[in-house]
Amino acid sequence: MPSGPGSDWDPRAKAALQDQIATYDHMRQTCPVAHSDYMNWSVFRHSDVIRILHDHQTFSSTVSRHISVPNGMDPPVHDEYRRIIDRYFTAERIKAFAPVCQEIATRLVAGLPKGTEVELMANFAQAFALEMQSAFLGWPQELHEPLRLWIKKNHQATLAQDRTAMAAIAFEFDGYIKDMLAVRRKAGASASSDITTSLLGERVAGRPLADDEIVSILRNWTVGELGTMASSVGIIVHYLARRPKLQQQLRLDTALLGLAIDEILRIQGPLIANRRISTRSVNVGGRQLAAGDRVSIIWASANRDEDVFGDPDEFRLDRDPAQNLLYGAGIHVCPGASLARLELSTIIRELLVQTSDIAVVEDKPAVLAVYPAGGFSTLPLSIR
Repeated sequence: MPSGPGSDWDPRAKAALQDQIATYDHMRQTCPVAHSDYMNWSVFRHSDVIRILHDHQTFSSTVSRHISVPNGMDPPVHDEYRRIIDRYFTAERIKAFAPVCQEIATRLVAGLPKGTEVELMANFAQAFALEMQSAFLGWPQELHEPLRLWIKKNHQATLAQDRTAMAAIAFEFDGYIKDMLAVRRKAGASASSDITTSLLGERVAGRPLADDEIVSILRNWTVGELGTMASSVGIIVHYLARRPKLQQQLRLDTALLGLAIDEILRIQGPLIANRRISTRSVNVGGRQLAAGDRVSIIWASANRDEDVFGDPDEFRLDRDPAQNLLYGAGIHVCPGASLARLELSTIIRELLVQTSDIAVVEDKPAVLAVYPAGGFSTLPLSIR
């Protein structure tokens, strides 16, 4: 295999678009560090991903031209912002949000039509993600539909790599956030008591957070989370719909849900990739990367690595949770992992409690999502 860049694979080839997980499995086994014009260097093996995650001096997170707090930062700057963000995901905050989470889940599942076919992604999973995250952040109901449309436009522009459209869409999102900040500033002491308002009072390096920094934080908590959480619901429910025995087991013992959800999302990852940029010449998996090369960490492959998990499709509840990269690892491990676990376990538990059977619609197969999204774009199900 050549040591320099070339076209090792095409992430937009028909096979990859039809089933990206199967494509990543093939790449991990045949070309675990691969170059393409579309994704630059892609790293598929668990061990290589772990190495990159823990070596931020060689693999920098500063990959974007735009500020990204704190995902696009390296230490020591990253650490100052991360301390602020971690305060919003304490055990106390998550516990306090649990009743709100339960109310939303109960209401959404109760509103699902039973005894008929349901397209789960558009008619349930996306609403779940929007409502949960908006409630956690304190955002108004009237923002749900604009955000839903915004997510769709952002995905289409990212897939097409239309940078003009991507810039315009990012500007549109920033406008939503800055409008909310302006409303809260004008309200002063009477502003709603929520996370968005609280961020206005945060300080870093002895100064208040700038609006662009607050926008970036809130963008990471929405743009990065809404699509991933909706995808997670689709992946979990589809997995259970195809396995009625497991579905029934979890109905009878919902205490197993946390482990089961993490394992299902290891098997089929909702988040496909993150980016890094090399700061020096470095060898990864026998391939020589130059300083300034861009690297795609393929989570959806690393979490299926046979060297770590054996048969990647085998469902097991006794795996070492430290090996599961569902929420990342290293300094950028997801600060909202406990929130995501609460939301997912609550919505799936409510789905199981309020239904007797969830099944696939055999003559209407689900349609897999394509990069950069994971999971399903459409998911017809029969729910009773």
